[in-house]
Amino acid sequence: MREAKVERKTQETNIALSLSLDGEGNSDIQTGVGFFDHMLTHVARHGLFDLRVKALGDLHIDAHHTVEDVGICLGKAFLEAVGVPQGIQRYGHAVVPMDEALAEAAVDFSGRPFLVFQADLPHGRLGDFDVELAEEFFRAFAVNSRVTLHLMVRHGKNTHHCVEGLFKAFGRALRATVTLDPRVKGVPSTKGMLET
Repeated sequence: MREAKVERKTQETNIALSLSLDGEGNSDIQTGVGFFDHMLTHVARHGLFDLRVKALGDLHIDAHHTVEDVGICLGKAFLEAVGVPQGIQRYGHAVVPMDEALAEAAVDFSGRPFLVFQADLPHGRLGDFDVELAEEFFRAFAVNSRVTLHLMVRHGKNTHHCVEGLFKAFGRALRATVTLDPRVKGVPSTKGMLET
């Protein structure tokens, strides 16, 4: 079973997260940040991952530490759940339209963490979620899962649509990345290994 559990406790957050890559899209997300819960639910649903997150954070300050630390935990869980990356497709790509917005995600399970984030999003809030935290979450995930992650909003005016499109595309691209392909023998690299 490609599953993982990660716990992280600091003076700023206390997080328990479990992930199953071969799930049905079930989720139970409780971070105290409503819009963020909504986005993580989309990741699970569109990635067909079973995801449980319980996070207690210093929300009396703001949501930054909670969102970033959940990204760290999810990245670590993803890396652990994949394990030795044999038989996976390795690359994933998704383009998601959401009304007037169009979002794109591309992932390489390369062992080389990198984030490209091209989204001209206005500063502001979606509920209790600062829009700039989307990039912080994705960076934390990329670094800790050791994936190369490109995220783009091609166009869009409604900030909610733009951010939600990114999370949905992210979930679908991750799903493709870890899908097992019986034609892939061993690790999908001419090097015979992925740097992890």
